[in-house]
Amino acid sequence: MVAGVSQPGSPVPARLADIAQQARVSEATVSRVLNGRSGVASATRQRVLAALDILGYERPVRLRQRSAGLVGLVIPELTNPIFPAFAQVIERALAGYGYTPVLCTQTPGGATEDELVEQLVERGVTGVVFLSGLHADTSADPARYTRLAGRGVPFVLINGFNERIGAPFVSPDDAAASRMAVRHLRELGHRRIGLAVGPHRFVPVRRKVAGFEAAVAEENARGSADGRPVTGVVRHTLFSLEGGQAATAALLDDGCTGVVCGSDMMALGAIRAVRQRGLAVPGDVSVIGFDDSQLIAFTDPPLTTVRQPVAAMASAAVHALLEEINGNPVQHTEFVFQPELVVRGSTAAAPAG
Repeated sequence: MVAGVSQPGSPVPARLADIAQQARVSEATVSRVLNGRSGVASATRQRVLAALDILGYERPVRLRQRSAGLVGLVIPELTNPIFPAFAQVIERALAGYGYTPVLCTQTPGGATEDELVEQLVERGVTGVVFLSGLHADTSADPARYTRLAGRGVPFVLINGFNERIGAPFVSPDDAAASRMAVRHLRELGHRRIGLAVGPHRFVPVRRKVAGFEAAVAEENARGSADGRPVTGVVRHTLFSLEGGQAATAALLDDGCTGVVCGSDMMALGAIRAVRQRGLAVPGDVSVIGFDDSQLIAFTDPPLTTVRQPVAAMASAAVHALLEEINGNPVQHTEFVFQPELVVRGSTAAAPAG
């Protein structure tokens, strides 16, 4: 037994064997970590601490590190699973460097991004990570970020490049994502392809539309065996399941047999719209999402989607922010990451005729 390590609400101490098995290390290594001794690699120490957390044991007081500072993470919502996915990776990375993440979520009728940032600054945050915030909205005033920089608060922005903001940006290649999706559907024989995306004022939307239109033009320039052209139809809607459903209903009226969506949530709405017409996915209509959030592989049918490289993007954002915090300015430009098409069960050959 190890004194001073117990489960919350229970007097039963942790067993070295349980922790060692969970962390995949020896009991002697666990003992050294719990007693604060040297001679243990940092990665191994983190595995032991993670095992304590997973098994529900409290960490000994001697192992509780002092925070290097607070870092705000401002995200638009938690209902779309891609945002919690980003938040989890970012928070884990920050904690690994000793920083305490502070999650700020916007809700309808709740605090605005500006209000959340003001609260963070009042609490003395060391830096801020913005995910799909107002920086991605071309109708929003970018001066708010200039003012934040003027107050000496470093920040980094994910998804939505704005050349008027002097900061590091991290983005997926949205245009490439659309091209991958169109190419996949064209290879399956679809000739009328729809794109369901959010409002046109958002930078990622504009890039997806540009990539989609370019891909359709490329396919027509290449030609096809049957000599029939590819037609692309774009429908703007809300970034939600209901938005995807509404846009897809309109695309079905336009005769589309393949639908590319701006998010996985929209793709789930697209599948609902297809089924409400008495049609099948993928037998009658193929659907492609964007994000590849964790549970998407288990939908009915499993969703073909374009995967955002969440781990790589989140890690790059954290590293850029920490460089800025440590006084080593990072190039104020956009770091673009390549997405990946993940083919599952929601796409198939175009229906005959």
